[in-house]
Amino acid sequence: MNFDPNLSSTIILVATAFSAAFIAALWLSLIFWTYRDIRKRARDPLIHILAVLVVAILFLPGILIYLILRPQHTTEEEYQQTLEEEALLQSIEDNPLCPGCGRRIQPDWIACPNCNTRLRKRCHQCSKLMELPWEICPFCATPVLGTRRENITLDDALQTPPYEEGELMEELGENG
Repeated sequence: MNFDPNLSSTIILVATAFSAAFIAALWLSLIFWTYRDIRKRARDPLIHILAVLVVAILFLPGILIYLILRPQHTTEEEYQQTLEEEALLQSIEDNPLCPGCGRRIQPDWIACPNCNTRLRKRCHQCSKLMELPWEICPFCATPVLGTRRENITLDDALQTPPYEEGELMEELGENG
């Protein structure tokens, strides 16, 4: 059995061509993967170009360098994390703090259960909760008892308020 040198050179040539094609395909696929990956992780076009050039020029060491230096999170992941943080901050800010003890309170509490600080008052007309400094109910426009009314005439000041008239009539009816 004779060993043909042309056959062995042909086999080596085919193996070399196959290896070169495989390495070229690997090189191009790594460049393409790097481009797609960096687009998800950064918005700056210069960074896109630099990442692709590092992989294109340095090949396997370039992909290792890219993997070490690339941003850890994609822009979508960073956006989702920012939304979660903002939602968390919003939920924290929605619950007010007691001015007396600084603990979280509910919006419908009249007094703080921890330090007994008065937080709100009820309207005597509609019974809805109002802030302490308010001098008029925003729900029924009734002035709060005991507050000073400005820009009124003498007749208005001497007139009995409607919320006291009913009580006065009941007293007169019982006494009369």
